[in-house]
Amino acid sequence: MNFYSFGRWISRVSQHPITSSFWRTMATAGEGSASDGPGKLNRLASEKSPYLLQHAGNPVDWFPWGEEAFNEAKKENKLIFLSVGYSTCHWCHVMERESFENPDIAKIMNANFINVKVDREERPDVDKVYMTFVTAASGRGGWPMSVFLTPDLVPVAGGTYFPPEDRFGRIGFGTVLNSLSQKSVSGSGGWPMSVWLTPDLKPIYGGTYFPPNNRYYGHPGFTELLVSIASQWKEDEGKFKESGKKIMEVLDRTSRLSLSAHSDLPGEEAIARCYAQLSRSYEPQYGGFGESPKFPQPANFNFLFTYYALNPDQDDAKKSLEMAIFTLKKMDQGGIHDHVAQGFARYSTDERWHVPHFEKMLYDQAQLTCSFLDAYVITGQSRFAEVVRDILTYVTRDLSHPCGGFYSAEDADSLPTPDAKEKREGAFCVWTYEEINQHLAYPVKEGHDATLANLFCHHYSVVEGGNVNPYQDPHDELKNQNVLIEHCTIEETGEEFDLSEEECKAALSKACQILYDIRQKRPRPHLDNKMLTSWNGMMLGAMARAGAVLGEKAYIERAIQAADFVKTYLYKDGLLLRSAYSLEDSQVSVGSSLEGFVDDYAWMVRGFLNLYEATLDTLWLELAEELQDKENELFWDTQEAGYFMTKEGDSSILLRIKEDQDGAEPSANSVSVGNLLRLSPLLDRADYKEKAEAIFRLFAERLNKIPIALPEMTTALLIHNKPPVQIILAGNKGTDATQKMLQVVHGRLIPSRVIMLADENHESLLYNRHSSLRHYHPKKPNETIAHVCQNFRCSLPVNNPEQLEETLNNPSFVGE
Repeated sequence: MNFYSFGRWISRVSQHPITSSFWRTMATAGEGSASDGPGKLNRLASEKSPYLLQHAGNPVDWFPWGEEAFNEAKKENKLIFLSVGYSTCHWCHVMERESFENPDIAKIMNANFINVKVDREERPDVDKVYMTFVTAASGRGGWPMSVFLTPDLVPVAGGTYFPPEDRFGRIGFGTVLNSLSQKSVSGSGGWPMSVWLTPDLKPIYGGTYFPPNNRYYGHPGFTELLVSIASQWKEDEGKFKESGKKIMEVLDRTSRLSLSAHSDLPGEEAIARCYAQLSRSYEPQYGGFGESPKFPQPANFNFLFTYYALNPDQDDAKKSLEMAIFTLKKMDQGGIHDHVAQGFARYSTDERWHVPHFEKMLYDQAQLTCSFLDAYVITGQSRFAEVVRDILTYVTRDLSHPCGGFYSAEDADSLPTPDAKEKREGAFCVWTYEEINQHLAYPVKEGHDATLANLFCHHYSVVEGGNVNPYQDPHDELKNQNVLIEHCTIEETGEEFDLSEEECKAALSKACQILYDIRQKRPRPHLDNKMLTSWNGMMLGAMARAGAVLGEKAYIERAIQAADFVKTYLYKDGLLLRSAYSLEDSQVSVGSSLEGFVDDYAWMVRGFLNLYEATLDTLWLELAEELQDKENELFWDTQEAGYFMTKEGDSSILLRIKEDQDGAEPSANSVSVGNLLRLSPLLDRADYKEKAEAIFRLFAERLNKIPIALPEMTTALLIHNKPPVQIILAGNKGTDATQKMLQVVHGRLIPSRVIMLADENHESLLYNRHSSLRHYHPKKPNETIAHVCQNFRCSLPVNNPEQLEETLNNPSFVGE
């Protein structure tokens, strides 16, 4: 078995029925037993991770990742079955329900494998190594991730979700009949051929054979896979080990990035190609990039907004702005946006942003806060500011620990009723037509014929029988349910019901509040109350920027509270820790004190930088520099440049990988290169800029060929190519005059800006790094004078916000 044949091999395993003699072979190896019998807890009960605790009652004899499991595997000479997921993962729940809670499957697992559970959010290093293998071997990745390892932790086979038994089939004919509004291309041909045509004979949907009812697409059964792999390990252990050795050689070689001595800095070609690739993938009808499922991809927005801000008169930059604004508007209107309880879901399963995967992740809320802030700053449209407040209402209310940390996520699944036995995806969020009419039976206003229900159903597309396309609901969990989606503006709905825009908005807000109160009586989805350092850095940075842009002190105070939480619980002896956990009495535990990874440092540096810019308190700038230096010490590749995901020294991590793609979260190298470029002029650290340029050179081939894979890094490249805009405020921190000037600065998108305060504190960090600050003074007490400089050229000093706004509106000071 070689590295490139795993996907085909797993398929072959699934296509051959297991003979009775095969089962007898397994029986002689020992069937094993369920872990400690029904109702007993396994080793995961002593863990802190919410995901691991979810599996503590499984009959599988789970180990956490660690020496105990590794030693047991070597002692018993058994393969390790590694299962990786996270607590709000829908298909992780499905596989647990189908397989890990099944006593018969648990017996096979316990008898033949050392079974290890990993929370991918807690251990991204473990996840990345084996996801690299699974993606290379099978052509796709995802969670739950299921991997078989030798006792030496070398992967030999793997995949993602496996049903308990073989399932081979197709979409049901009934589903197709109900889904003709959903365009599809089958990708295969044959007979019988089934095609739907318009009256003028244009094909709109087609395929070959359709069974009468839904059947899952082909997946090898987990039971058969377990039996087959265990049997092969017993029969030819040497072959497995040899195969594993070859796999690791290939993975090690293909995961390396080398810095060529002749690598030039990527230039305008990479930037132009990133725009072109995004433009080609843009879907103009509903916005977004690519077809369904549609993900928010905030890193794309970062690039598009930055490209426009630096080149506002170019036609392609104007198109960039158009793509970003239209997509954000469609997302705001869509079902991916929780119109009743605020916040955004993970992604949309359809092209219209209508039916989401209902889990809500902290990192999405943080990144989308910044995207909608950019949209607001550039357009001035108040709706974008309202969406920012909407997101932060959700985060402060539902994802906040009393001590200041931010929780990780809310699950997609919940019980539809208190007495229900099985959870359903979206049950907490969806509504029947009858429920809406029952709860909103009040008149829109006194003397008006229409009810709130009439108005609400019209505006949010609520219909009898539900508004979910059956094609988007393969398990019938959303049958007869409505996912709220706006199909018109508030003004248009008001006109339909003879209401002013203000009256319509107030009525819809009242209806949403009524439904919110009803929803609070439903069983809530699971809350992952793990507090990750990286995501907390991401969120506190977004919160600080929102406070600065919107002039909301409460947001800045909340960001400071989160920063203090990190300093108290997650920053020990000059090192960041990975995560903290909420206990039942709202106390905080840091668990086993796992040290932070490179993304923890990168996002916390960015968070502290944003907090510095919002407050002008150099304490946060000092912390940003401390963490950047520590990141350089622990993770920088001194031979080839760039940041490894992990530091040296953990023998259980077989590969030190550098992330080379901006996904749901931008890679640590992309975030770090932006941090370095911001810190370098602020702190007069030329070495930071040198490191940033070394990263660009390391990723030059990728940036020149497929920059769409690294939009966040390409954004940093845009900024690197423009000289910094220095904005020096001469005055005292915290005065009204300084705050008003700062508000003007934050009210304009200037990607390469550097904000410094000359406050006569000659002992401060900035004065120590920039002796020139001693030349800047206010002329009067309580006055603040602004100086704007770029490329060794300064504007005339100004002492009021209107003059500063006029100066910043000069195109020469935004990098043109």
